[in-house]
Amino acid sequence: MSIALKQVFNKDKTFRPKRKFEPGTQRFELHKRAQASLNSGVDLKAAVQLPSGEDQNDWVAVHVVDFFNRINLIYGTICEFCTERTCPVMSGGPKYEYRWQDDLKYKKPTALPAPQYMNLLMDWIEVQINNEDIFPTCVGVPFPKNFLQICKKILCRLFRVFVHVYIHHFDRVIVMGAEAHVNTCYKHFYYFVTEMNLIDRKELEPLID
Repeated sequence: MSIALKQVFNKDKTFRPKRKFEPGTQRFELHKRAQASLNSGVDLKAAVQLPSGEDQNDWVAVHVVDFFNRINLIYGTICEFCTERTCPVMSGGPKYEYRWQDDLKYKKPTALPAPQYMNLLMDWIEVQINNEDIFPTCVGVPFPKNFLQICKKILCRLFRVFVHVYIHHFDRVIVMGAEAHVNTCYKHFYYFVTEMNLIDRKELEPLID
């Protein structure tokens, strides 16, 4: 990564603190393996395939946390330009509007400004991935039966961040010289969710050329 990009993607710009894997755990080893594959220049389509003998839930958990960290970082680089004035609705162009629902404060789908939606989204994901009952970190503790369903919802909502950034803020990404980084992150995300069948194809339509 160039010095300019390092300045763009510094920890002060991170929208939320990173979630890390504890050294010595199976998920830490899987995370290292996934990162080594990416850094070696291996084909992204090959890099996302479930390694032989590994548990699907562990592989998905590692990627969900990693994508949360990466997408959080990407949004952090443009969040000062994503305001209630510039983005009064969380959308992906004129055809797609995303409404927030969390079954707590927002029991019905509610139209919100993009920055408010993003804050609620990142808070909601943090709660999920820090919940030991959903993302257990202790060896031998099983994942819940609905784990993949929860991950599908997380990834579907994270995809909406890509949609918003690409359609409404990509000019800022280009100005910062970060388009290659963002494009690679998106391709990695896309290949993973399609390989593992974690997002409905219809949800992907906003970024299909």
